[in-house]
Amino acid sequence: MFMGEYEHTIDAKGRLIIPAKFRDGLSGSFVITKGLDNCLFVYPPKEWKQIEQKLHSLPFTKSDARAFVRFFFSGASECEMDKQGRVLIPPNLRKFAGMDKDVVILGVSSRVEIWSKNVWEEYSEKTSKDYENIAEKIVDLDFDLP
Repeated sequence: MFMGEYEHTIDAKGRLIIPAKFRDGLSGSFVITKGLDNCLFVYPPKEWKQIEQKLHSLPFTKSDARAFVRFFFSGASECEMDKQGRVLIPPNLRKFAGMDKDVVILGVSSRVEIWSKNVWEEYSEKTSKDYENIAEKIVDLDFDLP
């Protein structure tokens, strides 16, 4: 499971250091693709296979399904870390996410997200104001807190 928030920079060659706590979960090759909210999604192989199967089952006769699958898979890139724990973020994905130097890397349960620092700060500020309302709408915590 991935969790936490880390700030890093992309070097002049487009490489990003993956936080040490995420490296074991992303060992070997993994997939980076266009995510939602202008971030990048990073999936370990097992999770990518599950996503791939779910998206494969969408009806190709629906235009929204075709559009989403095209967008999601066309941006996908299989990547590996080097010995220093760095990964080369492809230029098309950096452009999509508006990344130039400063980024925020988030652990989001079964995936990692990579955000431009500026985009993350704007998103986080906007969303944090509604955090409790969002939780009330979607989360059913049926247990007593101490």
